[in-house]
Amino acid sequence: MDALNMDNALGEYLPVLIFLILSFVIGCLFVFVNFIAARHNPDPAKNSPYECGFDEFGDSRMKFDVRFYLVTLLFIIFDLEVVFLFPWAITFGSLGLFGYLSMMAFLGVLTIGFIYEWKKGALEWQ
Repeated sequence: MDALNMDNALGEYLPVLIFLILSFVIGCLFVFVNFIAARHNPDPAKNSPYECGFDEFGDSRMKFDVRFYLVTLLFIIFDLEVVFLFPWAITFGSLGLFGYLSMMAFLGVLTIGFIYEWKKGALEWQ
């Protein structure tokens, strides 16, 4: 590669470099202006730590309700089902019978899992 082609290749990336530098400068400027212009009078409620909507507690070995985490995990599992459905729906015409049957087996397994969780009461909040 000669010097002319190298300069041309580097010149193609110059707008990307300018964009990155400019976005970094603007981002730092926004943070700096916010730090200078914002009021600094936090009350105790704003300074108190919290996590996952629970009231704070002192001992890490204290028992707490795990239903929140169970519902969250179930949501993630069934949300991933939708992630697999979109590419399948887009390529549905070219997959043929095998693609259709494999997705129906996948949905069947997830439906059986959902019915199992429903029967076990994992979706009840009481």
